[in-house]
Amino acid sequence: MSGAVSKFIVTTTVNPPTEAVERFDAMADWQLVVVGDRRTPAGYRLGRGTYLSPEEQERYDPALSEAIGWNCIQRRNFGILLAYESGADVVAVVDDDNIPLDGWGEDLLLDTPTEVNFFEIDEAAFDPVGATNYPHLWHRGFPLQLLAGRDYSRPGRRTVSAGVQADVWNGDPDLDAVCRMEHAPECKFDPSLFPVASNRPAPFDSQNTFLARRVVPDYFLFPGVGRMDDIWAAYYAQACGHTAVFAAPSVYQQRNPHDLTRDLRAELLGYEHNLAIVEALAADPRAILRFLPAQASWAWELYQRRLETL
Repeated sequence: MSGAVSKFIVTTTVNPPTEAVERFDAMADWQLVVVGDRRTPAGYRLGRGTYLSPEEQERYDPALSEAIGWNCIQRRNFGILLAYESGADVVAVVDDDNIPLDGWGEDLLLDTPTEVNFFEIDEAAFDPVGATNYPHLWHRGFPLQLLAGRDYSRPGRRTVSAGVQADVWNGDPDLDAVCRMEHAPECKFDPSLFPVASNRPAPFDSQNTFLARRVVPDYFLFPGVGRMDDIWAAYYAQACGHTAVFAAPSVYQQRNPHDLTRDLRAELLGYEHNLAIVEALAADPRAILRFLPAQASWAWELYQRRLETL
């Protein structure tokens, strides 16, 4: 992507400004939006960026606020909406523990023909983490039923134009609880292995992920589905025709404290349904509705209504 573009960074937090947030806030070419929650410290302040308080979110769209609920990471949907309404060409979605490395956000591949390492596979979904120098690990949200059959035997080169660029993360990467419990990883991904893409949909998350503007109407972090909010958003966006490319590490994830047993419980819905969702979406993107609780379906409908007014 070249030329002058409007670029926004969106995150949520319940912490005082972290090292990652302060670094993102200092980036002159980006506009940072931090979406607060009811547990975010009072008096939260940024140097350059915008803090969207709970009260401002309520005023912005009270029905959507109620449908999403509080004390959840899906509040960042408000930041995505604000960025879109403000004319963002690129929306980067990050976590407040994603410490940017030198050069973060400078090598954007969005909507630019890019030659990638392309994996042609027969399975229903592609695991990008297994294609790296950590073949024993897997991305959060990859269907566990497919783990034993991951096939990287047909690598090639192909030129693609991506709507989504998911940069990976050194440090403690975004793996599911089972993988993290088993391996307790501390990773340094080999940048020479990227960028990577596949003919099949892959899980990508809402941390260190760049969205082209055209993707936003097809991207929503679903509430009420535990730690599958961004994973199901990823599968849905790809079912709508948006190509995802995985790029070299550009953050160090100094992961906030997590209870892995609690994470495991929040991922059970995905362990049960991820494969069925991928297979259903291949036939019809609207099939996602069959897997969503009423809360998520209603919130998604309100999100779409809001977008129609922008």
